[in-house]
Formats: sequence, structure tokens, C-alpha cells
Amino acid sequence: MILLKSRVHVIISGRVQGVWFRASTRDKAEQLGLKGWVKNTYDGKVEAVFEGEEKQIQDMINWCYQGPPMAEVKDVEVKKQPPTSHYDGFSIDY
Repeated sequence: MILLKSRVHVIISGRVQGVWFRASTRDKAEQLGLKGWVKNTYDGKVEAVFEGEEKQIQDMINWCYQGPPMAEVKDVEVKKQPPTSHYDGFSIDY
């Protein structure tokens, strides 16, 4: 079985700051074995890059539509990108 590596850039909008979204995203990404980063944006959104196997990335995208319990997600923008294998793990960027 060949596992395809993939990468997506995601922007999540709604009530996603101040509700543990970044920490919960990191925890979920690590649980799924994904690499990349997550950060808050200046306009109140959360931005992330996920890199790994396609199934795990799809599971992560599905999770982003709900987020942690206090979040109210309104939209998730997903853009596919070529994988880079640049990341050693998953981090919260500031």
C-alpha cells in the first residue's frame, strides 16, 4: 500500500481565538501524525499548514469544521499545496 503525502494550507474563521483552538489543533495534528504549524491571524482567524498522509489530513480538515468545544467555526478555507517535508513536528507559531 502506497501512502500519499500531501499538504494543505487552511484558514478557519468564526469564533476561533481565545477558545484553545491552536492548542487543540496541535494536539489533534500530533495525534494524527501530521506535521506543520498553527497560528492566530491579526483579523481573528486561525491559519494552519498540515503535512502528512492524505487520510490523516482529511481527518484533520474534518476536525477543523468543529474545533474545540468553545469554538464556533463559520468557514474553513482549504488550499492544497505540494508537500515539502520541511517540518520536524507540529508547532504553534506566534
